[in-house]
Amino acid sequence: MPISQVNSNGFGPTSWTTATRPSSPFTGMQGFNTTLSAMEYYNGSAWISLLKITVYSASYLIVAGGGGGGGAQSGVNNGGGGGAGGLLSGSTTLSSGAAYSFTIGNGGAGGAGGAPNNGSQGGSSTGFGLTAIGGGYGAGTTAGGSGGSGGGAGGANTGVSGGSGTSGQGNNGGSSSGYTPGAGGGAGGAASGNTAGVGLASSITGSSVTYAAGAQGTTGAGPGTANTGNGGTGNTGSLSGYSGGSGVVIISVPTAYYTGTTTGSPTVTTSGGNTILTFTSSGTYTA
Repeated sequence: MPISQVNSNGFGPTSWTTATRPSSPFTGMQGFNTTLSAMEYYNGSAWISLLKITVYSASYLIVAGGGGGGGAQSGVNNGGGGGAGGLLSGSTTLSSGAAYSFTIGNGGAGGAGGAPNNGSQGGSSTGFGLTAIGGGYGAGTTAGGSGGSGGGAGGANTGVSGGSGTSGQGNNGGSSSGYTPGAGGGAGGAASGNTAGVGLASSITGSSVTYAAGAQGTTGAGPGTANTGNGGTGNTGSLSGYSGGSGVVIISVPTAYYTGTTTGSPTVTTSGGNTILTFTSSGTYTA
């Protein structure tokens, strides 16, 4: 690649667009980015603007892992449903050259069967200084666990309360009624008894997908779907509860500013004028 471009009017640096940057740059390589109207150089891991800091807006969806469903004691107790992982969405400002880190919460394990064992709370997901809290566990006989959305109460001789959700992230789990357990809360609504709280639909990827739904507190659909933050179903008749679904972080940036500098192997797609990065494991994006 030539160092400069020369014509009858003078000479200037090599130029490229964001999409046609050199595929194998060396540390210190410089050029003019016509997409950004700015000189930039490669620092060994990312392209950095020499003339200005480019600031642009990106959308995000951060979903924590769902809570695990409660386990059941044979013929006596029903396990409560797991609460959905907390859900956060919005937009933020990115600065060129800055690295942004993301962690993805695991789904909580289901409670062991043969006794009224509680499930486990889901793991939290983080990004842009925000934390989506893992879904509350579905209980054996006690109150449901608190979390992004609350877990369902376990079936007991007297009814007990569902777990509390986190404001702005999810809703409360359902209470039990005698031996009928409660369901988990969802990002789109609280559980009512053993009717699970609904999730929320997002079109950040270009297609509508529902995330962070609560789970019933009886034998039903099974584990929460991976990378949705859904809760895991509770169980009956000496069976173990199901695990919650793992979380996810999705960011959408204008394709004109997309650098391609990531770690953690996110799935990269496009929709309209945006590039979408879907992180299902921890990683980074350098703007």
